[in-house]
Amino acid sequence: MPRDRGVVFDYLRQLSGAAIKVYSQEKHLFLALYFVSLLAAWAISQKARAEGLTLVDQVEALLPDHVGAAVLAIDGGDTVFKHAWGKRRCDRPERCTAATNFRLASVTKQFTAAAILLLVDRGLVSLEDTLDRYFVGSPDYWQKITIHQLLTHTSGLPDYEKLIPKGTTLQLTDQNVLALLQNTKEPKFEPGKKFVYSNSGYTLLGLIVEMASDRPFHRFVRSEVLEKADMTNSVMFVDGMNSVTERAYGHELDIDENWTVADQSLTSAVRGDGGVYSSLNDIEHWVSMLRNNSLLSEDLQQAMFTSHVRTDRRGDCYGYGWFIGEYRSERREMHAGGTRGFSLMLQRFPERDAVVAILLNRSRPDPPGEYIEQIVDRLIFDRETKPEAAP
Repeated sequence: MPRDRGVVFDYLRQLSGAAIKVYSQEKHLFLALYFVSLLAAWAISQKARAEGLTLVDQVEALLPDHVGAAVLAIDGGDTVFKHAWGKRRCDRPERCTAATNFRLASVTKQFTAAAILLLVDRGLVSLEDTLDRYFVGSPDYWQKITIHQLLTHTSGLPDYEKLIPKGTTLQLTDQNVLALLQNTKEPKFEPGKKFVYSNSGYTLLGLIVEMASDRPFHRFVRSEVLEKADMTNSVMFVDGMNSVTERAYGHELDIDENWTVADQSLTSAVRGDGGVYSSLNDIEHWVSMLRNNSLLSEDLQQAMFTSHVRTDRRGDCYGYGWFIGEYRSERREMHAGGTRGFSLMLQRFPERDAVVAILLNRSRPDPPGEYIEQIVDRLIFDRETKPEAAP
């Protein structure tokens, strides 16, 4: 394979077109697309290695098209790969680095969970507290919903996104979400009976932190979670109250297949379900603190990574802010994040003290493809030698 990446992708497009033509004749388009993704991964991996492409080039070739990207890999407790590509914003010259802050979207949920568990450690909150303790005038069914159920997506709360009135143009705040939910009369299902992923629950958890700590939620997260983890450049962003240093902006493709800034949505100002911005450098500090168990008590750290409920996603379970399952016969703790303009993934493999983080300032690819597993394989499971961290 030539070292020129444009030639590489032309080659892959030729392979892909041939595969789709063969399979489409038998009306197996889905299988054709799946086959193409595997073929592309194999072709990139084999030819890139044969022609001596650098590891940085190999990883970039596995990524979907993007404006900016950043990838971190830790194995055996050591950083074995760290690199960023592209721009923080398509219409500006600033480049992405390991210090560039991306919106983490739902990866935020582990920080919200950590904040709640800190208050449990301090005796200010109980996992068995029900919502009526914190929210006056709440619906009767909130008397049956516990903090544990909010953390595990088993509360039965309606999805606040589906309650937003048509024609709404101003961004929602946490208080707006609370008002929408307090106007509901019944849950989606009986609390505690099953798992249904819920941004509503994590929004309310942020408000509970605020009331129990008597501090604004974003400030509590900053001082008691982020700063304790030495994540000094990360922030739970609230417009007008703080700022994001070295900020990456979100992007989408327009109808002409050109990148355009698409950074905010109606729900982007809601904090507990997706408001943290962070970088590869600070994520290194975060996973180091989790590894050393230096934030929570041992019991609550264990509770965060306990499989509390079976989910509807690949057979994984859910802890507090983390999906828990297996990959290649090893335990995997992970969370993805997807919001307008951003797509992210953080995975831990505690048995080998490994981590992979992938940050993109573009909306989630559709179809998503297999790039996450391909990068995990290349940097962790199929790594031939321990490469030096990239600049």
